[in-house]
Amino acid sequence: MNWLYIFLGFSVLIILHEGGHYAAAKATGMRVERFFLFFGPTIWSFKRGETEYGVKAIPLGGYVKITGMSPEEEGEEELPPGVRDRAYYRQSAWKRIVVITAGPAVNIALAFVILFFVYLLGAQQVNQTIGEVGAGTPAAKVLEAGDRIVAVDGEAYPGLAREARLERFRDQIASHECAGKQVDGCRAATPVTLRIRRDGELKTVSVRPEYDETAKRALVGFYYGSEPADVGAGEAANKAGDAMWAVTSGTFHVFSHLFESEQRKQLSGVVGTSDIANQTIDRSTTEAFLLLAVVSLSLGLINLLPILPLDGGHIFWTLIEKLRGRRVSLAVMERASFVGFVFVIMLFFLGLSNDIGRLGDDGFDVR
Repeated sequence: MNWLYIFLGFSVLIILHEGGHYAAAKATGMRVERFFLFFGPTIWSFKRGETEYGVKAIPLGGYVKITGMSPEEEGEEELPPGVRDRAYYRQSAWKRIVVITAGPAVNIALAFVILFFVYLLGAQQVNQTIGEVGAGTPAAKVLEAGDRIVAVDGEAYPGLAREARLERFRDQIASHECAGKQVDGCRAATPVTLRIRRDGELKTVSVRPEYDETAKRALVGFYYGSEPADVGAGEAANKAGDAMWAVTSGTFHVFSHLFESEQRKQLSGVVGTSDIANQTIDRSTTEAFLLLAVVSLSLGLINLLPILPLDGGHIFWTLIEKLRGRRVSLAVMERASFVGFVFVIMLFFLGLSNDIGRLGDDGFDVR
């Protein structure tokens, strides 16, 4: 059932993206010939007015076909005068930019709306109880879900706010040394003493942390629990904006450092995104909506890259035309489209290669 939800979620993002192009084209007086979900052979379609709507067989995106979208269409004399005047390349630059920008703008706006309501209605804050104990970790031998951490190594930090207190607990656990000093890969840290409350009774337990290569510090192996947080509309909007900025800056950092091996490994393709979505749906509805927001935002941002055939490429060359005061030649556009297409295919196979590599190792861990 999860895969059906994933399919429907991706389909909705595509429909809304293309719907942005469609609505803007209609609003600016352009002629929209087709509005299709997916590519390839047509499975089902119908025509209403001048536009054909339908679904195709290959689930890899969607498209809106606007008359005169390609420069070579501009001179087609078989187009009636009324239609020719509504062709894409006969419109002013600002109208074309509005139409092209509308698709990514819808995805970005949708991401904000989802994040806003997630933070407003489903916001959670970490508490001092243990929400989950990792299987096979040191914590699995002595701790249980629902235990409340009262103190670490005798330190309770009563004067600190909860988040600061939990941060101190984490740092105290991480401070335990391996054989007298912290060494990467060491799995013999000195024991940490935890004071916990279980079923109303105070208990003191001792557990020996293990060094985690990913976290680069000693860990006991549990996740804190959470509880509903009281968040107002203003705070929810701020949190949504902060989250979007974090994703945006992270996305452009990866793309601006693609020649670095570590940054290339951050890319994921359809396989990886789908697998992560499957895991998040199993964990909670809130996390599933958060992932949907991130995917929607990423779709909008990536489409704004200034390369053809992405939306950003059309915006870029329209701005070049505006600055030059005359149309960019068809030959230049074709060469730019070829280079852009190669780049997009390279990104696709790079993401797919990373996905296959992760599947061959430990899979996609969303925790």
